[in-house]
Amino acid sequence: MGEGTQHQDPMDFLKNMWGNMGFALPGMVTPTLDVDELEKRITDMKAVEGWLKMNLSGLQMTIQGLEMQRHTLAAFKAMSQAQSPSNASTSSSDPANPFANPALWPWNVMSQAAAAATAASTASSAAAASADDGAQSGSGKSAKSDARKKPG
Repeated sequence: MGEGTQHQDPMDFLKNMWGNMGFALPGMVTPTLDVDELEKRITDMKAVEGWLKMNLSGLQMTIQGLEMQRHTLAAFKAMSQAQSPSNASTSSSDPANPFANPALWPWNVMSQAAAAATAASTASSAAAASADDGAQSGSGKSAKSDARKKPG
């Protein structure tokens, strides 16, 4: 074996191989043989990867938020459409869309609760009045029958 076949440093071999090409291949990054340069590139690429992951997470959260908003609006629209026939039959002064003004939602709920309480108290008053009428007519009959029995 001659002098030309002596063991060469593999790093020198790679440097010579890449350096003698004479042209850059498109889309191919020229590799470096410097360990510090490789560490720097790895660190830079990991920083870019972290930044991209953070942007991806933010994008996914934005998409989920918009999907939730779409589903909420669809639910409100469905509820409004379900409420509109009953609102039209009960009162013409109610707006067609009860969800149109969110500031009035508590007021509408309180108004509906007051109307329900008034209707319930009216119904209970009517029931109490009919029960009193029945009791008075029943007690009047028993008083008359007691009066008939006593004189004799």
